[in-house]
Amino acid sequence: MMSGTTINTTNASANTSAKVRKPSVAAITIATSSATPAYSASSNGTNPNGRTRSSTGPPPLSAGIAGGNIAYWSADDNVLERWNAMTLPELDDEDSIARSFCRHATKTLARSSFNMDNFAAYFAAANSVRDRLLDKWDATQTFHSQKNPKRVYYMSLEFLLGRTLDNSLLNLQVKKNFSSALTGLGFRVEDLIEEEMDAALGNGGLGRLAACYMDSLATLDYPAWGYGIRYQYGIFQQKIADGYQIEFPDYWLNFGNPWEIERLDVCYEIRFRGHVNKITDTSGRARYVWEGGEKVLAIAYDNPIPGYATKNCINIRLWGSKPAKEFDFASFNDGNYDKSVEEQKAAENITAVLYPNDNHMVGKALRLKQQYFFVSATLQDAIRRFKKSGLPWQKFPSQVSIQLNDTHPTMGIAELQRILVDEEGLLWDDAWDIVTKTYSFTNHTVLPEALEKWAVPLLQDLLPRLMMIIFDINLFFLQKVERVFPGDRDRLRRMSIIEEGQPQHIRMAYLAVVGSHTVNGVAELHSELVKTMLFSDFVEYFGEARFTNVTNGVTPRRSEFINYYSFPNAVTS
Repeated sequence: MMSGTTINTTNASANTSAKVRKPSVAAITIATSSATPAYSASSNGTNPNGRTRSSTGPPPLSAGIAGGNIAYWSADDNVLERWNAMTLPELDDEDSIARSFCRHATKTLARSSFNMDNFAAYFAAANSVRDRLLDKWDATQTFHSQKNPKRVYYMSLEFLLGRTLDNSLLNLQVKKNFSSALTGLGFRVEDLIEEEMDAALGNGGLGRLAACYMDSLATLDYPAWGYGIRYQYGIFQQKIADGYQIEFPDYWLNFGNPWEIERLDVCYEIRFRGHVNKITDTSGRARYVWEGGEKVLAIAYDNPIPGYATKNCINIRLWGSKPAKEFDFASFNDGNYDKSVEEQKAAENITAVLYPNDNHMVGKALRLKQQYFFVSATLQDAIRRFKKSGLPWQKFPSQVSIQLNDTHPTMGIAELQRILVDEEGLLWDDAWDIVTKTYSFTNHTVLPEALEKWAVPLLQDLLPRLMMIIFDINLFFLQKVERVFPGDRDRLRRMSIIEEGQPQHIRMAYLAVVGSHTVNGVAELHSELVKTMLFSDFVEYFGEARFTNVTNGVTPRRSEFINYYSFPNAVTS
């Protein structure tokens, strides 16, 4: 399956005229887009696995290193030449693959031929494949740092990736050579694929669509980033005992994850609770400052995603949570051992499991923390990357396109408005114009009772400044609605982001519609029901052009490959 999602990538590549070939994946509908990918990594006529550096592919290191010491590298051509000579890509012939496998077996895993089993061989093979992914990933990121194209940021609480080894071998087009190389060393690639545990990052269709979308974006050579959460224990595993379902954690990270790269240097502070102070800045304008409360740190874990038959390799960045203060030494010395690690446990709970039980208030608070943690870290990362361009804030929507996969990341709309107004000093209307040009939203349900809602008192406690922002968004929106439909109080009640009741609730889907430039369903019938049943008032106000359909496609590449090698005589053309 491929995600039914609409992304505005207008001007995604103003700096290239590379032509996009048509891969064997279902087409992605790009809303209001006349863009081409940032570069067509397959446009180079040379062997993509050879060591000759392409004049049309990603540039050498001197073209720009995000966050690196560019002045140092540029100052000495001899240093650059030496660096480039020492960072040649891995070769994909059988002997090179076998050497790479054995190097990781002996040097990375500290194993020898006498104690290598299938599980260890899987890790050696995974590290060998990862080397090849990182060759492409490094070239892709270096190229994007130089060209600074418009980037797509796909925000999803789930990514159901499946087994990375098999998919990477297929997309890199090296499965045959890996199979032969491993056979020569006494292993079958099929056995090693079976050793991999599924990444416990998704639960169903929502996560699978997100994973397929990243695969398609990589294959189509788009400069895209996926963002999600690195769940320590996934959702759960289950078994049936005496007729009852028993749930227990999914310890998928017990032996480590060979595909991820921990980025301890990519770390952002996330705030909860606290208080909001109103101040007057040096220009005489009233400003709000969110202070105090609890703080946790978001740590980045990168997961390379290769495109099929292309040099383009994009990234899913997952956030893990750590305490801002990990260990209370004074409490430990006093014998209060539980209190000494209290903050550590509270922080790690945020990314412990996917969809924590919300049948009680503590669970609801944890879910809300999880969602805000995710969107705040992601926006800080995207804004950091944008600021490197030196462009004014008005250019933000021409450089950044954010897709919300369902309502879970919707708090990002209010968070971006907060950052622009409170931290960057933009006027409210200017900031809101940027926000609504940046976001687009994929809706996954047509049942009103299934739409996500958050109690206002909970938000006021956990995210006090965001609650103020949402109240203002709703007020200004309803004022505009009333000018179009004067005197229609019932319409205002129906369209309000704030649902009246005891207590009041925030309708997250409504916030997503109001704060996005495009809303799409995931099938023709579904999209029609979204317009006629779920958001009919909004369609009447905004117009039908805002509401689109992107039918979920299929990517037959993997199944066709498996079927061909399983039943070679059954496929004749």
